[in-house]
Amino acid sequence: MAKVAILGATGAVGRTMLQVLEERSLPIDELVLLASERSAGSTVLFKGKELTVQAVSAESFEGVAVAIFSAGATRSREWAPIAVAAGATVVDNSSAFRMQPDVPLVVADVNPHAIHSHSGIIANPNCSTMQLMPILRPVRDAVGLERITVATYQAVSGTGQSAIDALREEAADVLAGNDDPEARQYPKPIAFDVLPVAGSFSGDQGYTDEELKLVHESRKILELPDLRVSATCTRVPVINGHSEAVWLETREPLSAAAFRAMLDAEAGITVLDDAETMTYPTARQATGQDGVFVGRIREDLGAPNGLACWVVADNLRKGAASNAVDIAELLLGS
Repeated sequence: MAKVAILGATGAVGRTMLQVLEERSLPIDELVLLASERSAGSTVLFKGKELTVQAVSAESFEGVAVAIFSAGATRSREWAPIAVAAGATVVDNSSAFRMQPDVPLVVADVNPHAIHSHSGIIANPNCSTMQLMPILRPVRDAVGLERITVATYQAVSGTGQSAIDALREEAADVLAGNDDPEARQYPKPIAFDVLPVAGSFSGDQGYTDEELKLVHESRKILELPDLRVSATCTRVPVINGHSEAVWLETREPLSAAAFRAMLDAEAGITVLDDAETMTYPTARQATGQDGVFVGRIREDLGAPNGLACWVVADNLRKGAASNAVDIAELLLGS
């Protein structure tokens, strides 16, 4: 049995982590919930017990075996070294450490072996990267990967509760007859529109940090440093669940039928793909689920050895919380 801490326990991902932990049977004898001073003192019901959220401090990590962080990159950089010095292994959900060479970037059902190289910190990938990796790993292993092109359609929950509230308020304005609602969260209103930017612009090449995360994190997780990856990340007026249109170019030929069968055989992947019955996955279907859902599987008419598909997952669960808990489970079971 072990002592586990969650930093950021009152945020959207933190609350989802608690929900996932309730569903699992990790060997935990004490769970410590940590947050900022603002949230300290609030209570959370966990497995029938009322737990009080504590303000994070250096003493918070004494005796902690695994500390799961979901409080943003700034707090991770501040508190992760302190937690590691106290003897904890940190599973970090922020972007703070993902691309550091000595920090493994892990998707539990894709590269679990990577956790053995950690020096105190293990990074959780970005949510858009996370749901794509289980699709690419079996293809890489079977026929090799040459190029990945991805267009994401990202739900507002990826920005936090304030973005969910903003979408609801803007949508109410539009439905009340205001066709030009105030932008409450993003540079432009998100209700009944699509924003061709998710994240912040980075550098001078016109890409956002969300797009560059997909590029660099995919290469690191798949251990393919020369993999050609191109991404366009958008934000859509969906409360929860990220969707991705994905195009693959493989080294050796792979038919759509073989690709479908390959994915259908993978644990954690659900194939919903029947044109005749209009069967395909949606963000609404994926919400509340831990797995990855795939549909619209077809051969790419524009590229040799090309395939295309539609990939959907709950960005709070599969994209963040469930993988962090999966990593904690691997650590506590090792």
